[in-house]
Amino acid sequence: MTPASRGASPLAFVASGVLASDAEVQAILGRELHRQRTTLQLIASENFTSFAVMAASASVLTNKYSEGYPGKRYYGGNIYADEVETLARERAKSLFGAEHANVQPHAGASANLGAYLALVDPGDTILAMRLDQGGHLTHGSPVSITGKMYRFVAYGVTPAEADGSGERIDLDQVRDLAKRERPRLIVAGTTAYSRTIDPAPFREIADDVGARFMFDAAHPAGLVAAGEHPSPVGIADVVTLTTHKTLRGPRGGAILTSEELGRSFDSAIFPGLQGGPLMHTIAAKAVAFAEAARPEFKEYAKQVRANARAFADALQEQGFRLVAGGTDNHLLLVDLRDFDPDLTGKVAQDALDRAGITCNRNQIPNDPRPPFVTSGLRLGTAAETTAGMREPQMVEVASLIARTLRGREDEGVITGVRGEVTELCAAFDPYPDGPYPDGPHPDGPAVA
Repeated sequence: MTPASRGASPLAFVASGVLASDAEVQAILGRELHRQRTTLQLIASENFTSFAVMAASASVLTNKYSEGYPGKRYYGGNIYADEVETLARERAKSLFGAEHANVQPHAGASANLGAYLALVDPGDTILAMRLDQGGHLTHGSPVSITGKMYRFVAYGVTPAEADGSGERIDLDQVRDLAKRERPRLIVAGTTAYSRTIDPAPFREIADDVGARFMFDAAHPAGLVAAGEHPSPVGIADVVTLTTHKTLRGPRGGAILTSEELGRSFDSAIFPGLQGGPLMHTIAAKAVAFAEAARPEFKEYAKQVRANARAFADALQEQGFRLVAGGTDNHLLLVDLRDFDPDLTGKVAQDALDRAGITCNRNQIPNDPRPPFVTSGLRLGTAAETTAGMREPQMVEVASLIARTLRGREDEGVITGVRGEVTELCAAFDPYPDGPYPDGPHPDGPAVA
């Protein structure tokens, strides 16, 4: 899907008076739209949705309370809520080849917690990836409810190698820990890992120790749907995912599993964790699943990976070291220390923000700096690929990043890069026809 084919704007109503009575909110929305259209969006967890997804998210289904599941609601008036949730479930099953889908999780974190609730008991042992080596907060962080409810044991990556062959998931360590700790659940999946994760070895290890196997596909879900990443569906006992990253849908989560286990996961989400589902978001998920089933989405996913590879090569030419030597997916993890030993992720993120380049600081494996400071940056190509950028633009972006960080204390350099970023974004506007009828407004959309 190209920016020009993303459909007529469903948000024109904002400028035609619906929000005219709340000028403050309207102005904030306008400024955020302007930010998204005039700065580079390189956060690996973000994307630009279609107008159709936004329209469903803003639909009248926000008014409907629908506790329960299709055909088994606790309130009346759910005939059409049932239809849209059933449609979303069937589309998810078809897209991923799953027997059962739950589309109610509000987020990936909710989906993960629901998976734990369905498969293990409080205090049980779960084997998952170390947070400082690519794992997620819901993989056992002590500040997360997951780390408080369950006993997590963590595996990591192999040591870094000069040729870039290291910093891969250490499957020998996974196997040894599984045999020693006898976890009830083994989790694969990451939030900051740039290489392919093959689900098959995890399945073998889980079977060897009598554990269940969960695959957190929050990041590669869109690549999986397009055949650009090995599918864990049918291999893992449960696959959790988010719908707003590489899948390019609304902010939310989903669970894929077998028909045999489906009821357990449904019960874990409702009534176990959540009350009424967000029916407007479920409608938007249905739209996103349909979009991801189209041939043009497969081409999009291929381009996401091609852009990431070009971006990786260009960053390395600029003097940056990439964790794991590069990328197989949409994500790059940059170790800043070779580029500048004194440059922290926090300082780099702030400098790039000033230059109009949005990304996030991130710990690298065995990072000597704390999580709020870090020695790395996490970058992603999903959003700007949606905006239409290709390999030449990725090379240009790598150059802009390097110039910004080399000249981070020179406001003239920052201003110069910001101007070039503005020009680049103008040529690759994710919403060239709106979504406001009068075009972008620096201080907010026009009020009719």
